[in-house]
Amino acid sequence: MGKPTGFLEYNRENNETLDPTERIKSFDEFRKPLDMEKRTQQAARCMNCGVPFCQSAMKLNGMVSGCPLHNLIPEWNDELYSGHRRHALSRLLKTNNFPEFTGRVCPALCEAACTCGMNDTPVTIHDNELAIVEYGFSHGFIKPAPPEVRTGKKAAVIGSGPAGLACADMLNKRGHSVTVYERSDRAGGLLMYGIPNMKLDKSVVARRISLLEQEGVVFKTGVDVGKDISADELTAEYDAVVLCCGASKPRDLNVEGRQLNGVYFAVDFLKSTTKALLDGSYENGGYISAKGKNVIVVGGGDTGNDCIGTCMRHGCSSITQLEMMPKLPDERAPGNEWPQWPRVCKTDYGQQETAAVFGHDPREYQTTIKRLIGDENGDLTAAELISLTPKKDEESGRTVMTPIEGSERMIPCEMVLIAAGFLGADEYTAEAFGTELTARGNVKTADGGYSSSAEKIFAAGDMRRGQSLVVWAIAEGRAAAKEVDNYLMHYTNML
Repeated sequence: MGKPTGFLEYNRENNETLDPTERIKSFDEFRKPLDMEKRTQQAARCMNCGVPFCQSAMKLNGMVSGCPLHNLIPEWNDELYSGHRRHALSRLLKTNNFPEFTGRVCPALCEAACTCGMNDTPVTIHDNELAIVEYGFSHGFIKPAPPEVRTGKKAAVIGSGPAGLACADMLNKRGHSVTVYERSDRAGGLLMYGIPNMKLDKSVVARRISLLEQEGVVFKTGVDVGKDISADELTAEYDAVVLCCGASKPRDLNVEGRQLNGVYFAVDFLKSTTKALLDGSYENGGYISAKGKNVIVVGGGDTGNDCIGTCMRHGCSSITQLEMMPKLPDERAPGNEWPQWPRVCKTDYGQQETAAVFGHDPREYQTTIKRLIGDENGDLTAAELISLTPKKDEESGRTVMTPIEGSERMIPCEMVLIAAGFLGADEYTAEAFGTELTARGNVKTADGGYSSSAEKIFAAGDMRRGQSLVVWAIAEGRAAAKEVDNYLMHYTNML
């Protein structure tokens, strides 16, 4: 696929990014696409490797490498290199409902497994994907295509994040009548309110929602299922219900001073900024602001990094990001060879921006908050940090991070953002439908499937598998739709 000698002739070239000191001046997307000539060269690097690990989604050493959607990567790289961009688009859309999302926010598990990356840099699969789908939109190749025949079956999808949207899209294309319920004021779930604008502009989400509506999907926003409408009403009206509510129960910070003003969950903080931008109230301060504050972000994942990037755009005074675990190596360690997912230290956009403005990486490893201190008004003023060291627990045999006595230190702090992950789904929706939950707080489904313990109730995405990636959510939504289709029609022709 591609040009047989392309990987020898062309070096990897990523999409261009604006300088960190410039991009923090707005919430606009800061990655700019290459021109099509350069993009064609990047597609030419796909090396006809024979065994395309990039589309495999193999679990190696406890982590997945390769695309969970099994995207036909060598095929659309070849079409892109050959100038057949519309054919490239058709191959891309065959397995991925929303390449405009994954092409922006996916961490590119495919590139970790790219054969070209074994001895060189991997193919720019992520950027190629985005170029193909945006070419399709800009040239009018992606347009409403409602089903010609309806089956007479009705399905409700609860939650409009990537899993819910993918499930709704597949069921609607099959001819079922689909209604999506969303408790927020706008559809999109975490795509709308969990991922900041500079990573995923909300016009991109709105564009896809509009397309789905034109194809016949009905969206009902501001409806909290289990509170505003009962499970009994939905099960009486619909032939199948799919729960795609996400893993939205955040892990809290159990320390002295947690109740002080200035301590927020990351998702609430991020949503407030995005909503203010969309509502036109940002300039009036209609959001949780980090301006002029010393900020601590608890958690080292993508959400924590998004908090950092948002704080930088607010105009914070300083940022400290706390990570409990030791720093990962800068290069692959022995035992973590290709095609495994590289367990290496990643410096993301928010951390790059902090380094550019404040002159240092914001991360402090093996560190956590011991207590928070406030003033007489209950406002946060400082945090006491403590260092951690790994120790093996004698009973369980597991390694746990243990506080080091005497390592305490105080730093000024007026805002703490808790980005420590999620503990599963909000229980009330699952309980309303009578579905069982796992020990981790997710909806329990049949082994290898998506049907719950309740009749005609299915689950997909983070609500079923726990906190994960957008690409996994889309894959789950597609797979759940196939199972629902089989349940409704007693057969399925979905891929």
